Amino acid sequence: MIRPSIRIASALALVALSLPLFQASAQQDAPASAPSSPAPAAAPTFPKPDPANFTVASPTREVVNAFVQASWGFDDSRVWEVWAIKNTPAEGVSRVSILVGDKSGKQKPAIIEFYVLPDGKHILAQNDILPFGEHPYAEYRALAQKRADGPYRGSSMKDLEIIEFADFQCPHCKDAQANMDKLAVDFPKARIVFQTFPLESIHPQAARSAAYGICVTKQGGSNAFFTFASAVFDGQEGLASVDGATLTLNSAVTKAGLDPAKIAECAATPATVAAVDALVKLAADLNINQTPTLLINGRQILATVPYDTLKQIILYQAKIDGVAVQ
Repeated sequence: MIRPSIRIASALALVALSLPLFQASAQQDAPASAPSSPAPAAAPTFPKPDPANFTVASPTREVVNAFVQASWGFDDSRVWEVWAIKNTPAEGVSRVSILVGDKSGKQKPAIIEFYVLPDGKHILAQNDILPFGEHPYAEYRALAQKRADGPYRGSSMKDLEIIEFADFQCPHCKDAQANMDKLAVDFPKARIVFQTFPLESIHPQAARSAAYGICVTKQGGSNAFFTFASAVFDGQEGLASVDGATLTLNSAVTKAGLDPAKIAECAATPATVAAVDALVKLAADLNINQTPTLLINGRQILATVPYDTLKQIILYQAKIDGVAVQ
């Protein structure tokens, strides 16, 4: 569930699934010769960039293009042109402008902008900081491979790792399980991890549910956890109160073939509380601030996007990472 204070920051943050998300981005800077309304009937022809619009040595147009290709390459209909890379009054901060359209011409072309930060590894896009570079997801992928230790189904290898960050009290996470079940069938070589991310500020029973999940995994393994998780989502309405949560969680533990009393005792230990805190810390370190979010080899995307689009993105990410999926 999206936290009340957080909105989708930018199309780049969530893989730019539709061009209309760009319409509010720096429209005043669109060149006069750029395609304009009404939308053309064919792919737009962007004007040739002016060399005067490139006033910094870094990032280069090649790096920006590689970044955009990594972000948008899954969508064959998208076209773009790096329009400008300029310095700003802030030392080391560069402003990048990109003309974006689609080959069908059905959507109005637009300009989007983001700011490359001095480290050259991150951008500021509207109100979010995102990974940047020729291989923008590599660092998050390495971090997730090292620290994401939730129960999993599929491969024990991490060549193609799909990590679901979910909250047991989040209704959208419940809805996302249909997509996750399909992914397990369509990508048998993937390692599909359930990484609990309790949003305790809006879901009072989320941390307790996460603690139970940790203990179920310890005592019963991944298979027991997924039976438990399915039962918790099925009875999610019961998590609305303390007493209801007790009944829901204990019932789910029983369905997983474990002893509710032993799981409750385990969930209350300082070690389990610390493990729940570590789950939250990992999400923060990966710049994940909403559920349900997937991390596909380090690439962030909402788990509730249309399944065909989700599958297309996974196939593309596997391709650029050189991973066989069949």
